[in-house]
Amino acid sequence: MNEAHIHLIINHLPIIFPIAGIIAIITGLISKSESVKRTSFLIFILGALATIAAMKSGEGAEDVVEKISGVSEVYIEKHEELAERFAIFSYLLGGISLLGLWISFKKNANSNIFNVVILSIALSTLFLAQKTGTSGGEIRHTEIRNDSTVPPAENNSSGEDNDE
Repeated sequence: MNEAHIHLIINHLPIIFPIAGIIAIITGLISKSESVKRTSFLIFILGALATIAAMKSGEGAEDVVEKISGVSEVYIEKHEELAERFAIFSYLLGGISLLGLWISFKKNANSNIFNVVILSIALSTLFLAQKTGTSGGEIRHTEIRNDSTVPPAENNSSGEDNDE
């Protein structure tokens, strides 16, 4: 198992945790259940920790993948830039969720407003997670690329002659 394989195993967790956390926090807000909201905070914290692992494994995966024939550095760089932005939001979400746990246990009167703030950060994080995941898939999965994202040198990478 090489570093690219490890990254492929780990990289889905930072995307899955915010989805589960968003479902939990919405459920907690609707049901007014502090324990469900606290569970969502823990899920977001786990997501931030998973992001650390994905970012760390991504560096090694880049070294492996950039040596593969037909892989464009353009897609790797795009994915890396999006991953860095996503990681910042994921870490922010994990940190603010830790604060949310503390506020929840202190039974602060402003906890509901804080929960809505956490939900909005979580939704922004999920948006960036989706963009990052898609850009990572585009590195090797040509079938999900938009024509507008194909670098000029790879417009006809199949080697087929399209002149009819």
